[in-house]
Parts: sequence; structure tokens; C-alpha cells
Amino acid sequence: MKNTDSAPQQGRSSAAAFKVGAIALAFLIIGYQAAIFTTRAARLRLEANRDHPDTVFVYAVPPGGAGGSAVPAGTARPAETTTVRRNAPHSGFVEQYRRATRRVENFRFNPNTVSVEDLIRLGFSEKQAQSIDNYRAAGGRFRRREDFARSFVVADSVYRRLERFIDIPLLDLNAADSAALDALPGIGPYYAKQIIQYRGELGGYSFPEQLMDIYRFDREKYDALADLVFCSPPQPFALWSLPADSLASHPYIRSRQAARSIVLFRDNTPREGWTVEALGAAGILSAEQTAKLARCAIAEP
Repeated sequence: MKNTDSAPQQGRSSAAAFKVGAIALAFLIIGYQAAIFTTRAARLRLEANRDHPDTVFVYAVPPGGAGGSAVPAGTARPAETTTVRRNAPHSGFVEQYRRATRRVENFRFNPNTVSVEDLIRLGFSEKQAQSIDNYRAAGGRFRRREDFARSFVVADSVYRRLERFIDIPLLDLNAADSAALDALPGIGPYYAKQIIQYRGELGGYSFPEQLMDIYRFDREKYDALADLVFCSPPQPFALWSLPADSLASHPYIRSRQAARSIVLFRDNTPREGWTVEALGAAGILSAEQTAKLARCAIAEP
């Protein structure tokens, strides 16, 4: 007698074998991909560690200080923390892998000094980053945030995302060299030399408006750079201890007679009465001299 159940049983066995094979194949593919990923990650780590380790800096910066105005001496304001990563040179494999898996990042940067690598991390293409670097190499400079926005490779949407991270330090009038001063708008070599010379006569700038004491340095010229500079605290002027000859060399005294009168004032006035305003009230200094000298850093009596 014929066995009529053999054909269906064979069909069911074939279907079960196919399912088992498909599941095994799926696990094989997943395992293969996992092995590739694990091997690639392990190689990447080995390659990176074999080169030089990357460095991450965490530091405090004043909020709003990027390209902002100088803060008056003695004014306290809270600081915020920012993190900056500095990648060391790595092998071609590591760099290629990082480019392929790169994420767009946001961090504080100075567009005048940021590296091409960091520009790419900020979301620029290699071509765009190199274009910015070429502009700087040709002598271009971003004085303000808005200057960076005007670069043809910086899209409006990119600038809006990065605006608050742009950190262009203000120029310290008491530390800047002639090259840095020359780069300020409207300055050039002549005024850079005059600024440094006058800085020496003053013993250091106490407030940026002192630039307008320089011959033909008018309000228009000052306004063009006022938001780009600040004065670190200078050495206080020893008004109450210097001899007459030294006092006479200060730009806000400029008179041997006034200098001798200051010495006489010191000799005949109680120490608690030694103020710049008192010198003006005594007629030793003019109203203009008194107003300017009162804003200077003066050593304690």
C-alpha cells in the first residue's frame, strides 16, 4: 500500500531546513559585520595610540568676551567653561576614518588662528577651510565677528550657528607690538610707532581714550578701533614720591614749574590731602590736566 503522507512530510522538512539555513546565514552576516566593525575600531585605536594622544583643554572664559568690549578694572563677572580639543597628527588610516565619521562640533575659536583641521570640525568642507586659511596667509584678518560672516565661504546659517563661539581677543594697548597695532583699522606704521612712543611716555595706557592725545589722532580714528582694544593695568604712576625732574616728564604735567609745585604741595599738605583733585583746586594743574590725570593709575601715597 502506498504511503500518501511522505510528500507533505518532505515538504515540511525542506521548509524547516530553509528557515534554519536563512537564520544561520543572517547570524553569519551579522557576525561578519560585527567582526569588521570590531577589527576596524581596534585598529583605529591602536593606530591613534601609536601616534600621539589627542589633547582636550577645559578652561574658563568670560561670557560675552569674544569680540566684546573691555571690562572696566575691578568689575567682576562670572566665567563659563569651554572645552577645546587639539588633535595630534595621526596615520592616514586614522585621519581617513575620522573624516568619514566626522560630526559637526561647536566650540570657541579665533578665526584668525584656528587650524584647518578645526575648521573642518566646525562644519566647513576641506575646500572651504583651506580657502579661509589661504585668505589669512595672504594677510587677511578678521577684526570683528561680522568680518568672518562676510567671507564668501561662510553661509548665513553656519554663521548664525557659530556666532556666539567666535572669540577674537581684544588687543592690549600695553602689550601690543608695532605689527599688531599696524593691523588695526586706520593705524598703519606711522601711528603704530606713535602709540608705542606715547605708551612709554605715559608709563602705560590707563584708558584707551588716551590715544586721542596723540597728534592728529582724532575721534573718528579712535571710534574706528575702540571696540577692538583695551588696556591692561599699567604700572601706577608714582605721583606722590617721584622727584620734580621725573614728574615733569609725564605728559599730563609737562612743566618743571608744575612739577616743583607738586613737590611743594606734598611737603606742605597732610598726606590725607594728597589727591589729584586737590592739585587742580590749588591751581597747580589745569582742569584738563586734572581730569586726565585723575583717570590714570596712581600709586598710593
